[in-house]
Amino acid sequence: MAQSGSELRRTLGVGDAVVIGLGSMVGAGIFAALGPAARAAGSGLLLGLAVAAVVAYCNAMSSARLAALYPASGGTYVYGRERLGAFWGYLAGWSFIVGKTASCAAMALTVGAYVWPGQAHAVAVGAVVALTAVNYGGMHKSARLTRVIVSVVLAVLASVVVVCLGSDAFDAGRLDVGVSGGAGGVLQAAGLLFFAFAGYARIATLGEEVRDPARTIPRAIPTALGVALVVYAAVAVAVLSVLGPEGLGRASAPLADAVRTAGVPGLVPVVRVGAAVAALGSLLALILGVSRTTLAMARDGHLLGSLAEVHPRFQVPHRAELAVGAVVAALAATVDVRGAIGFSSFGVLAYYAVANASAWTLSSAPAARLVPVVGLVGCVTLAFALPALSVVVGAAVLGVGVAAYGVRGWRRTA
Repeated sequence: MAQSGSELRRTLGVGDAVVIGLGSMVGAGIFAALGPAARAAGSGLLLGLAVAAVVAYCNAMSSARLAALYPASGGTYVYGRERLGAFWGYLAGWSFIVGKTASCAAMALTVGAYVWPGQAHAVAVGAVVALTAVNYGGMHKSARLTRVIVSVVLAVLASVVVVCLGSDAFDAGRLDVGVSGGAGGVLQAAGLLFFAFAGYARIATLGEEVRDPARTIPRAIPTALGVALVVYAAVAVAVLSVLGPEGLGRASAPLADAVRTAGVPGLVPVVRVGAAVAALGSLLALILGVSRTTLAMARDGHLLGSLAEVHPRFQVPHRAELAVGAVVAALAATVDVRGAIGFSSFGVLAYYAVANASAWTLSSAPAARLVPVVGLVGCVTLAFALPALSVVVGAAVLGVGVAAYGVRGWRRTA
């Protein structure tokens, strides 16, 4: 049966979906997030990583159940709308688009900072334009490029782990020197590290382009999450054992500093290239996810209806992708959004809170509701454990979205 002009083509299998999820998670976050986490909790960042992983697992399971039931572009925007009502779906979509658009700009600037620090903004804009063009060309091209990026990044991270664990600077005692900041520090570290886990949602937001979604999505999400957790744990242990919590907290480029301290300065340029490639991978997947949520919200009239158009040849939401690319390029050209990581985490945690609340409605059985409850409580806790400025800005931006929704509803009834 031929597909209509508003539907996307199902081309992704389990392998491609896992790769896209890994491309979103195993990205620039692991190259940058360990330092702030160490400043918040010292060696307790390992506990923070475990907490973030538990919350991410609950979110992943809730998302997988919902994505199998509602295999359409938009992710939690669709789940919230169908299970909780139009407002909650809208709030999830708003949280995702705003938070992840800031993340896109941050990843683009990360590419610029590693490739050409003196022209970071120009390189960032070029990266956004190039990857938007790749996404415009169709899902197969995006999946193939993501596969290459994931392979490069995993190879670089494996090299860092091997060098650190095999060096004379390795000291396992640095892994157990106490938790600074107490429980609050661990939770703040978990909230910051959660930023690096958030990419598995990209699989759910691409639900309309996955073959046999009821089977593919529940397999792909936990697989991608599990691989990412193993990689993160290995890198965190290796870097912490070489730099120690204080050295890691001071490091602006933790992985590069770790291999230098380990006595292999020749690997530093490789790590820098790996960080740039990782940021490109994150940016590619982020643009994919934001454009698909934009598509879903445009279909329902929350955004301009023209953004819902699907290209007749490439079968992608081309106007949504161009719009997202233009906004991200403008941000990357004009602002420094590194501080937006905390705000992005706040928005993403709000997004997953709606996902868990939606999954809670799928069954009345206590056992089936345990994971969504843990995920919901975890999301709210980590969101408000973030730095105060991130919480204030995040809450304010969500408030703007709520106000816009109210004004739109008032105009419809006026």
